[in-house]
Amino acid sequence: MKLPLETLRLLLRPIELADAPGILALDSDPDVLRYVPNAPLSTLAEATTIIEYIRAQYQRNGIGRWAVERKEDGTFIGWCGLKLVNDTEFNGRTNYYDLGYRLLPRYWGCGYASEAAEASVRYGFEVLHLPVINATVMQGNRASCRVVEKLGLVRVADFTEADSGAWYWYEKQNSATKS
Repeated sequence: MKLPLETLRLLLRPIELADAPGILALDSDPDVLRYVPNAPLSTLAEATTIIEYIRAQYQRNGIGRWAVERKEDGTFIGWCGLKLVNDTEFNGRTNYYDLGYRLLPRYWGCGYASEAAEASVRYGFEVLHLPVINATVMQGNRASCRVVEKLGLVRVADFTEADSGAWYWYEKQNSATKS
């Protein structure tokens, strides 16, 4: 299993500068940002900065969020993947692998988030041999709770971040590395 990752309907590949219009559409949409503590983007330059940050993570950590395309037509529908959180602290933690995803609203409810997230978890466990994968979901985001729970992540804590409210902390142990 190597990049790009393919699922039945999707292609997960490294994010490129050419994805800036898609990132801008994603991160400027109030529906997408409802459960995300980020300020909305308003320019392609801001989207490019996000892409450069993600691409730097690939170089520094060997992993980062991936662009998600529909295989049938090559349409950019969002991003998904694992990220090593090692440059910030969340829930009092750092140095953990976070599963995340963000899709354009017209692709919600199609099973794409689950499909891409499942491929990302498999990659984390089978290729990177990670012992555990975490996910954080803002309380109230029932759709994301369903996605991570369907993948076998278990809610192990509730926590509050001063600047972004109440969250759930999920984790899944790699059964191949359990002792």
